[in-house]
Amino acid sequence: MSAVEARLAELGLTLPEVVPPLASYQPAVRSGAYVYTAGQLPMVEGKLPVTGKVGAEVTPEEAKELARVCALNALAAVKSVVGDLDSVARVVKVVGFVASASDFTGQPGVVNGASELLGEVLGEKGVHARSAVGVAVLPLDAPVEVEIQVELAQ
Repeated sequence: MSAVEARLAELGLTLPEVVPPLASYQPAVRSGAYVYTAGQLPMVEGKLPVTGKVGAEVTPEEAKELARVCALNALAAVKSVVGDLDSVARVVKVVGFVASASDFTGQPGVVNGASELLGEVLGEKGVHARSAVGVAVLPLDAPVEVEIQVELAQ
């Protein structure tokens, strides 16, 4: 078991199976020393646990937890390409998309769920640059979607 997976176990988390693509793309792609993930929805065992807009059908607290699931799914996608998460030197960038009610402005707080999970799991290697964007709608009416970019150890 890798150190990262041991840390996940300490946190009571397990790395899920990679979420199969919904269209014509790969869950993650390696280019040189970097891995880029596709946007990861908060799928749990092949299903979205909640759908709708944050600030309407979904509370910000629920959405923050869903962003954690997205980040966990993103780590699974990275592992599918590199084989061992211990090869991650750092998370470089996180982009979070939040399907938002028209008056909802708390996107950064929602995406904190993903950022905090990456910090808990990877420590200093999980510190990253980030964007948190409000959008009208996401695939399958998901409340949140997260993609990450990681640099691998040389």
